[in-house]
Amino acid sequence: MPDIPFTLDQLRILKAISAEGSFKRAADSLYVSQPAVSLQVQNLEKQLDVPLFDRGGRRAQMTEAGYLLLSYGEKILSLCQETCRAIDDLQNLQGGTLIVGASQTTGTYLLPRMIGVFRQQYPDVSVQLQVHSTRRTSWSVANGQVDLAIIGGEVPTELQETLNVKPYAEDELALILPVLHPLAKVETIQKDDLYKLQFIALDSQSTIRKVIDQVLARWEIDPKRLKVEMELNSIEAIKNAVQSGLGAAFVSISAIEKELQMGILHRARINEVVVKRTLSVIVNPNRYRSKAAEAFCEDILPQFTGNGKSFCTESVVSERGVKNVNSATQNSTMS
Repeated sequence: MPDIPFTLDQLRILKAISAEGSFKRAADSLYVSQPAVSLQVQNLEKQLDVPLFDRGGRRAQMTEAGYLLLSYGEKILSLCQETCRAIDDLQNLQGGTLIVGASQTTGTYLLPRMIGVFRQQYPDVSVQLQVHSTRRTSWSVANGQVDLAIIGGEVPTELQETLNVKPYAEDELALILPVLHPLAKVETIQKDDLYKLQFIALDSQSTIRKVIDQVLARWEIDPKRLKVEMELNSIEAIKNAVQSGLGAAFVSISAIEKELQMGILHRARINEVVVKRTLSVIVNPNRYRSKAAEAFCEDILPQFTGNGKSFCTESVVSERGVKNVNSATQNSTMS
């Protein structure tokens, strides 16, 4: 067996087949012919002296050896991409790419504004925004696929020692009602009034739903007694449903700014109750952090809290030395 019995092109092909589910679709995604893909896989199997695919079914099914090679191959390709980005960084923000991750609400309503400001200051930097669940976003940061992320949930337990998690801002989850709802005429509602409302909510397993239940419980409000009449899979759908008079909902204050200005939703105040969650910035201190990522942390993130503090003050240094960021509590609000 040769010292390195595979090429980067072969690893890219293996990853594409896994993602696309067939040799043909993988070939199309890579803009090469299907015979070329098949030949590369055959050569790879010959060089490794082990089959990588079971060829009996209609879908390209990997063998155990195939999955093993894929898991290492993805790490190799990720490191290659990181290397290229580090070299591009030598141009001092005259190019390169910034990849930012976010959980659903922050990625939809907060990050686009941040990226807009960043692009005004650094127009030559290409920016990618990846919006996924908190768990998937955390893994993307850990694997080096994302430079940094802003999340609204808890980092998975298995990643808490790998990632630096820094509290960033407090995000209020406001109670919204249809403008013609009887309680919309009341200055503040009481806690018991919540049990009389019909609620529209995200799935019970969603991060925001869990945070709301936890906060309400701390205010001695039983979330199990709330009448959830409808579950929808997006904040926009929930806002539209409330606007149409179908019920009440808790949503991030950042998601309803336009609707409140236009007067098409009513924000209800609950007496002595404020529902908030903490947004956090997460980075991987063991990965190279580009100058674009540093600029985003130092120049953009502080603008949206108003305290002028950098949220990625330490980073990986040369010769593979690593500095750690100490978590610090922030009691700021999003502008």
